[in-house]
Order: sequence, then C-alpha cells, then structure tokens
Amino acid sequence: MPSLQALKRSARYELIRAGLEGTALALKLGLPLAKPQRGVIFALHHVDPESPANWVPNAWLSITPTFLEQAIQLCREQGLTPLALEDLPERLADRRDTRRYVCFTLDDGYRDNARFAAPVFRRHAVPYTIFITPGFVERTRSIWWKTAEALVMNTDDVDLSVFGIDSRVDIRHRAERVALFDRLANAINDAEDEDATITRLDTLVKAHGIDPLEITERLTMDARELAALAADPLARFGAHTLTHTNLTKVDDKRLHTELTQSASKVCGYVGTKPTTFAYPYGFASAVGAREIAAAREAGFIAAVTTRPGLLSETCSKAATALPRVSLNGFYQRKRYVLALLSGLPFRFRKS
Repeated sequence: MPSLQALKRSARYELIRAGLEGTALALKLGLPLAKPQRGVIFALHHVDPESPANWVPNAWLSITPTFLEQAIQLCREQGLTPLALEDLPERLADRRDTRRYVCFTLDDGYRDNARFAAPVFRRHAVPYTIFITPGFVERTRSIWWKTAEALVMNTDDVDLSVFGIDSRVDIRHRAERVALFDRLANAINDAEDEDATITRLDTLVKAHGIDPLEITERLTMDARELAALAADPLARFGAHTLTHTNLTKVDDKRLHTELTQSASKVCGYVGTKPTTFAYPYGFASAVGAREIAAAREAGFIAAVTTRPGLLSETCSKAATALPRVSLNGFYQRKRYVLALLSGLPFRFRKS
C-alpha cells in the first residue's frame, strides 16, 4: 500500500510535467493560441534558496528566489503588467483598459517571504500580497501540514492509536513516510470537525517529541515582523481567516467571524485594513457559493481561490472567486511558466 501511494503521487506529478513540457514544445513550434486572457494571479507559499527534495511531502510549496525572478522576467517579456491584487477588480472592470496583468500572492505569512521573496519583488518593482492567518501570527494555531511533515520526516515508528487509526506503523522508508503523510492529510481534509482532528494530530506529534506551535513560531512572521514588512511600499496584506479552517465546514456565525475578525487582526498588525482575502485551501470543496457571497458581504473587493485558470473578462463580475495559478516547487522551469501563461494546460484539464 505505501509503495502504491508513492507511485500514484509520482505518476500524477510526472503527468503534469509531461503536459507542461508538451505545451512548452507546442508553443516553441508556433502553435496558434486563442485570444489572450487578461492575465494571471500567481499563488506562492515559501520562497527559499534551499528547496527540499522532491519526495518531501510539502516540497511543492517551496520555490527558489531565482525561479521567482525568472517568472517575473518572463511575465514582463510576455507583456504583462505587475499589479497589486487590490487594484485588479477596478482594472478588469474598465473596458477601455486592454492591458494584461500579473499579480503575485503568497499564502500564510511565512518568514521566508520577507527574507527572500521581498528583495526579489523590490528589485523588480513588483507589488505583492501576503495573506495572513492570525492564529499563526499569535502562535495559537498549528500548521497541520507542517506538523504532519515533521512527524513523518523525523520518526521511524509511529503510534497512531491517539489518532484513532492503526496502533503502530513503521515508516523507515520514503514511500511509507509519504503514505502516512497522505493518510493524515486525508483524515483532516475529510473530517467534519477539522479543529478536533487537528487537535488529535497535535496530541499525536507531541507524543513523539514534536511541538506543533514551535513549528508555527519558527516558520511564520509575528506581529512585529509584519509591521516591519509593512514599511515596504510594495507590500500588501490580505486576510486568510483566523484559523485557516475549511470554511465550508463551519456554520454561518463562525464563517462571518473568520472573515471579519481576521481582517481586523491584520489591520492591527500592519496598520491598514485589508481589502483582499484568500480562502484556506481554495479548492472546490473548500469554497462554495455561500463562502464567495460571505467574502463579498464582509467587504473584500477581491478574494482568491486555488482553482487553476487565467483571468478572463468575466472575472470582474466574480471578484470574490478569482482563480490562481500555482508557482509549484516541482515545476521550476521558465518554459513551464510560459506554458501556464498560455492557458492551454487549464483547457486540457477541463476537457
């Protein structure tokens, strides 16, 4: 079973890579494209020169500063104008404006955003938006995908009884580590009560000598660091809920609180109330019509998902359900960015 899970993961990544390579080759050979879209919103997480090995569970979340720089340069070469996300809806709604735009967004407020990403953006005069989760800033919420990774990467023998699964599993090999990470991730993604399941994971890792909140402390910016970064005129800050919960699984009252109170908290950190928002996870089962309407009612002028796609003319009418394109640690090639900008991979995906 572990080897099969690892094989499925590898096959999925290689299939995506093959699609990007095929698109890049088609573009090089002069494949005619459809009418250009209005641009793209890129989604990033970590920017760090020390990229993890590809088999590490969260490796896809990390790109290098060099690749970020290549992506920026390519966007300019392709005629895209860098723009702050908060300015995008107005530009898209202006029919006289035919320019194509690129927005850079970074989720979760990782410390490396300030250390490694911000200097690249400053060097190229590119605005960027960081989405902040107060539970991370104030060290009250663990980052469960980092917690699970720490467990599988630093333990050979895991007692899962506290998590309600098997009593004990051996994870001495890579495939077994990947399989256990996926198993834990699926348990949290599928849980009706995400909070309780994350608490169970925190209890599990503590039993193996890992402190979940120490991981949050080590990886994410605190209020002081956010205030310092806010002095950068290119930096913008958006809300990302209080606790990074799947909003489709909370009631209306908590949904409202997660949206509005996260915005208030971010305002307290950086001095400006955010007008943009990123849905935690952002995929289809974590963002529905109720959540999209709630973001609009909470006063956000733009909200981003992780549903892949380019910006179309109709995006101005659905500004709280904007698509994004991931700059993924597994696909750090300039030609892959060009392939994504063509929009062809997303058309294949829908077909």
